[in-house]
Amino acid sequence: MKNKMLQYALSVIGAVIVVVVVAVISMYFSYSNREVRLRNLAVAQEQANTVIFDKVWKVIAQKAQITDKYSKDFERIYVKIMDSRYTGKDNLLMNWIQEQNPVFDPHLYSSLMDTVAGQREEFSQVQIKLRDIKREHDNLRTTVPAKWFVGTRPELIVIIVTSADTSNVFKTAQENSIQVFK
Repeated sequence: MKNKMLQYALSVIGAVIVVVVVAVISMYFSYSNREVRLRNLAVAQEQANTVIFDKVWKVIAQKAQITDKYSKDFERIYVKIMDSRYTGKDNLLMNWIQEQNPVFDPHLYSSLMDTVAGQREEFSQVQIKLRDIKREHDNLRTTVPAKWFVGTRPELIVIIVTSADTSNVFKTAQENSIQVFK
């Protein structure tokens, strides 16, 4: 009887040890895989950010070039039309009032402004997403129980693109430039 109880106790202890070992191994693989997935996600997001940043500036630059070309072409055409219409004629003011004159379309500037705002917003969102990935990775590495398994892995370094002005504001804790047009 004593032998059976000892055997039963050893069986229970053995089963508990097996369950604990399997649980620990499962936790290790789970946290390890999560850390690797976050690291891979961060690399992929940085590459996506590079592509989006490139697109942002190309779209803005090309749209600005089109707006600039339209402005220059309009000026050139307008001067020619006005010169040929009114050279050597009487009652210029009345003619000018009565005739349909070319009108410069300011919609291109409004459209350019919307493009700049939209493109910058898109880039801002992907930067925030990258920062969020880093936060998740930091949490994984520094909170229990995950830190027991992946706490020694290197910190995830991400590049957040910003301006020198913004960096300076955060270094000095002061923003003194309130001029929109310098």
